[in-house]
Amino acid sequence: MTAPPVPTSNRHTARRAIVTGGARGIGAAIATHLAREGAHVAIMDRLPADQTALACGGIAVAVDLTDPADTSRAMAEAIDGLGGLDVLVNSAGIFALSPLLDIDVAAWDAMVDINARATLLTMQSAARQMIAGDGGVIINLASMAAKSGGAMEAHYAASKAAVVALTRAAALEWGPHGIRVNAICPGYVLTEMGAATRTADQVAEWSSRSPLGRLGAPADVAELAAYLASDAASYITGQALNLTGGMVMH
Repeated sequence: MTAPPVPTSNRHTARRAIVTGGARGIGAAIATHLAREGAHVAIMDRLPADQTALACGGIAVAVDLTDPADTSRAMAEAIDGLGGLDVLVNSAGIFALSPLLDIDVAAWDAMVDINARATLLTMQSAARQMIAGDGGVIINLASMAAKSGGAMEAHYAASKAAVVALTRAAALEWGPHGIRVNAICPGYVLTEMGAATRTADQVAEWSSRSPLGRLGAPADVAELAAYLASDAASYITGQALNLTGGMVMH
């Protein structure tokens, strides 16, 4: 493991964190932010993550989250590489647009397998480790779509609503073991995911929906994730926090 970045604060010093989907986009921003605050980070992704892990002073673990056995294997490898686990951030996910009448079983299964089932499996692996230790924090990336729905993205919205439900159930069951579980529901955040499905006019229209007049950035999500993982958020659990610039207020 290479030397980590120079910390910008010490609120995550010596904490061990796994970030799924951390090779790029929101996941990379979260992994980098945690590392800058002192965390030891393992990035799990199907995409090459060596460069991002190197920048974080962490490790990269290749994984196919559509494969339950490989997901369990990767979690065990990451936990072993870190020497334990204090924080899990589930950032991996996929997105697609489709009319509701055109969503077939294969498209549904692909969306749910990555966005919901893999989240369940990584949470289970993390919780077993945390229950045997001193507790920990789990943060799941859901979406504004989990609360507001969305035309042309029914299977995506449903998968993210499942993430919110998993978060609440886990908070109830694992709270007595010292595990806090929360979800973040970002609005429109411009990342590589979905880039092929948006236009400049759409970006302008989406920005107009926020009272703040802009879309979110990966750094906005990373800052909230780092806060939720910190001791400052020690009485926050079971929540699905909006990060939408005011587009969703419930």
